[in-house]
Amino acid sequence: MLLQALLRALKRNERVYTQKTQVKDRTALKKPTEVKGVNLLIIRDTFTKESTIGKLFINGESFCDTLENPYINNERNISCIPEGQYKVRLRLPRESATRDYLHLLVQDVPNRSYILFHIGNTAKDTSGCILVGNGRKHNAVNNSRLAMDLLIKEILNLGGENINLIIKNK
Repeated sequence: MLLQALLRALKRNERVYTQKTQVKDRTALKKPTEVKGVNLLIIRDTFTKESTIGKLFINGESFCDTLENPYINNERNISCIPEGQYKVRLRLPRESATRDYLHLLVQDVPNRSYILFHIGNTAKDTSGCILVGNGRKHNAVNNSRLAMDLLIKEILNLGGENINLIIKNK
C-alpha cells in the first residue's frame, strides 16, 4: 500500500528532461527485485573549507555524487553528519514544509534531526543535509534534480523499504 502511494507521488512529480540533460535511466531497464533492503554507501573523498564531496553507491554500485557541509563538530545546519551507520526512510512531500518532492530522511543522527537527501548544488543549499548530483566540480554537484529523481526511482525499484546508510571518509 505504501509503495503504491509512493509510486503515484513520484509519477505526479516526474519531469521532462531535454536531450541535453537526459541520461540513461537505469531504473527503467531493471525489473523489481527481491532484495531484502537497500544499502546506501557514501564514500567522502574531497574535503574543503566549504564542502565535503563524495560518491554514493547503491547495493555496491556507483550511482551519483554527493555534497555536504564540511565537518564542524556535528553542529546543526553547518556541519555534515558524523561517519557511521544510519537508517533512512522515504519522506513524502506532505511531510515537509519546504520540499515538494519525494526525498529521503536520515534517522537517529546523534544530536541532529531532519537530515535529508535533497536537491541542491552547493554547500549553501545543504544546511547540514546531503545533496546528490550527476557530476561534480569544486564545492558543487551538477544536475541535482535529475540525480534525485533517479535516486528515488532506484530506491522504489528496490522495494523502497529497509534502507540502510553507511558513511565513510576516504
